[in-house]
Amino acid sequence: MSPSSLNTAGILLITVPAVAFGGVSLLGHIMRGIPGYLDNPVRRGLWRAGHAHAGVLVLFALVALLYIDQADLSGGLKDLSRILIVAAPILMPLGFFLSVVRPSDTKPNRLIWLVPAGGVSLGAGTLLLGVGLL
Repeated sequence: MSPSSLNTAGILLITVPAVAFGGVSLLGHIMRGIPGYLDNPVRRGLWRAGHAHAGVLVLFALVALLYIDQADLSGGLKDLSRILIVAAPILMPLGFFLSVVRPSDTKPNRLIWLVPAGGVSLGAGTLLLGVGLL
């Protein structure tokens, strides 16, 4: 693995305890019946989605890093692919969580746009990587 991919993997691995902490926090909201979570279906759904996307996308990015170094791309395009793929597990969960940060929020605010931005980032990065692997 290249030094860039190793550093990126190290950063992603450091985020795994944060994802686990998020899961424990959600469980705490459920077990303690914290107002603004169980009684707010929009917030509950978006926070669940944020937690799930964080976990899955961190794992996906870690696997993708193994392929980036094997791709037939220039160094700059490898860096771009790496950045785009790693941006997704940051942008998407942030959009889910921050769009309904207050317990009284019953509809997402403008930060929900981080979710499709993360999706575009993921799509572009994986498309670039896929082309480089062909």
